[in-house]
Amino acid sequence: MTSPDAPPPRLFVDGWDPSYGASFEAAGGPATPSSAQVDPSVEMPADQWRAVAPPDGLRPPDVVLLVDGVRRIDASVWTREHDGASYPGIAASYAAGVVRCDLRRGAAELAGARVARGLFTASPSAGDVVAGQVRYSLHRVSGTGELSKLPAAVQGPLTALEVEVSGAARSDDDLLVVDGPLRNRRQLPRAIGYIKTQHSQYLDARLTAVVTGLAPGERSPVFKLGTAWGGYSWYLRLPGTAGAPWAGVVRVECSAELDPSEAVGLADRSLVTLPRFASSPYKDPRAPQNLIPIAGLERRLRALLGDARLLHRTLTVAAGRASR
Repeated sequence: MTSPDAPPPRLFVDGWDPSYGASFEAAGGPATPSSAQVDPSVEMPADQWRAVAPPDGLRPPDVVLLVDGVRRIDASVWTREHDGASYPGIAASYAAGVVRCDLRRGAAELAGARVARGLFTASPSAGDVVAGQVRYSLHRVSGTGELSKLPAAVQGPLTALEVEVSGAARSDDDLLVVDGPLRNRRQLPRAIGYIKTQHSQYLDARLTAVVTGLAPGERSPVFKLGTAWGGYSWYLRLPGTAGAPWAGVVRVECSAELDPSEAVGLADRSLVTLPRFASSPYKDPRAPQNLIPIAGLERRLRALLGDARLLHRTLTVAAGRASR
């Protein structure tokens, strides 16, 4: 029971625009543990955990590639089968791209982008949908294909598209930053996943205190997750943040196939690279976690998806013709 004389708890306001959720979204808050097995002793023993600063003299790579993807549901659809059954579906557009940042020249450019569209449904009789000059390729989902679960089915093809563009404009000593978990991109060389929203708490209270105590430009020691995707991971705090325990904290991950020394090397490299791309609150409602090149890439990719109202109208016309 809290003493009536105890000081009130400190209150922090998350810097993110509420329409984007929160920068930490664990269901029960930071104290909610994950069921994943964690090995915190990859870089140093757990009882010696402390904040890690950038090594003296370490410079960021000359070239940094940042990869991201966007998706949009253009229309919800239904099929009517010959036996009287019906299945829901979604017509979705998605795009992936890569920004090449040349730190020597101080220049950034779009190095590659691809757009795809798909019809996602469990209907056994559905096929590709041609709407004017646009084709929505069939992606048949398993099970009963509940409408609420169909948006998640877009993630697989979108990830495959991101893998395709990730090979664009690579050089021998670059760093590839994937916005989000690496998933099946762990085979890509010198690649790290950048997770800006923290949904789960992987560390115990004492190790978490090291994370929430990080100063801007510091990281946690590297630890290893025993989740289905596995991999090495670490937290770092971006600059331009103050106050709230998790403000500006991101989680970074790399492949479990690497040697521990290679994972630590990538952690150090991320620490001297990612902070320079941190966004500012007056420019981005998800600052500082939504990196500046990623924000620009998202805007470009959404523009490439085309006019949503026009596509919806074209799909409606195509569906009307098919029903005659």
